[in-house]
Amino acid sequence: MTAEPAPPSQRVAPDALTGDEPSAGPSAVTAGAGAGRPVAEVGSRPLEGYLVGITADRRKDELATLLERRGARTLVGTAIRLLPLSDDRELLAASQALVAHAPTHVVVTTGIGFRGWLEAADGWGIGDDLRGTLASARILARGPKATGAIRAAGLREAWSPSSESSSEVLAHLLATDLTGARVAVQLHGEPLPFLVEALDGAGADVVEVPVYRWETPPDTGALDKLVELAAAGGVDALTFTSAPAAVSVLRRAEVLEAHDALLAQLRSRRVLACCVGPVTAAPLEELGVPTVQPERARLGSMVRELADALPARDARPLHVAGHRLTVLATGVRLDDAFREVRPTQLAVLRALAQRPGHVLTRTELAAALPGTGDEHAVEMAVARLRSCLGVPTLVQTVVKRGYRLAYDPSGAY
Repeated sequence: MTAEPAPPSQRVAPDALTGDEPSAGPSAVTAGAGAGRPVAEVGSRPLEGYLVGITADRRKDELATLLERRGARTLVGTAIRLLPLSDDRELLAASQALVAHAPTHVVVTTGIGFRGWLEAADGWGIGDDLRGTLASARILARGPKATGAIRAAGLREAWSPSSESSSEVLAHLLATDLTGARVAVQLHGEPLPFLVEALDGAGADVVEVPVYRWETPPDTGALDKLVELAAAGGVDALTFTSAPAAVSVLRRAEVLEAHDALLAQLRSRRVLACCVGPVTAAPLEELGVPTVQPERARLGSMVRELADALPARDARPLHVAGHRLTVLATGVRLDDAFREVRPTQLAVLRALAQRPGHVLTRTELAAALPGTGDEHAVEMAVARLRSCLGVPTLVQTVVKRGYRLAYDPSGAY
């Protein structure tokens, strides 16, 4: 399949990452340089050369723009679709139950969820009754966005944690006697069993309020491409802005029989998992996946954290033939410049870099090629790789044995 150039926004079509032939036109990421030639000096754009996967739906364009301003290429694979609240019978039932029997406490976890809840209630004709019920309760807001939505509705929060943590909200509630209390807990797309079970154990009557539901998008093509690419180490990072998106990616990986491979990439940090906050990170961390998170759960803060974390992960390049070499998802950083490399050539280079200085046979390298390949394909890939990098001595031929990187473990240059 012929690789297509990235659009001017540096957003990448999934199919553009599966081919190996030169594209019909210059990639926007290379600014017309062409594959193999230096794209940009790394510095003011710390994510130059990195390919970052986006799983978000609602704010995917905003997130992509923030990443691209820092030099990243982005690949969107929307992992969830939110269902309309007005069609949710469970939310209607929970709302009617609260109006009929008012809660003593209300936990608001997200601003968008709370606003949507009240809008749905207005559509059902019980909005004023619900607001009156909530006004009589002690309202706890998980963070500033929830607080803003509460106040915009003409209500006031009684307390909010500085950490924006559901765990701190729970600790605050458990510090008082909850025997006989009625606590409404606004969910945010996934159940909160640790919070609900703890409140129930403390003697409270807990009403779960499912303010929105999610499902896998009806067209999973882009998501499947992103999951498969990540499972093969073909992206440098995956970003998550909600726990349901993380769950959806993991479930989709199971369907694609790529779950173990994806977890291996995430656990090794070859693909960095970047989450907007601890709630989002929980499904991944439960599976032993280390995550990168900002101190404050904000989109901009998450991008800044990733802009620090990815270069830090790759701070120890290989020293090869008098150059510093770092292999990324779509190319290499050679000394201080990023160079785009075609997938087949990159597969050969990645295999050699995983065992720097060791000789790999043509058969071993052929097994690393995407799709099917033979020894002739390896020889062609090596020739193109040498030309692409502009330093033929990086990859050495070992007669009758195979190829190796001209690795210098001393790094004395």
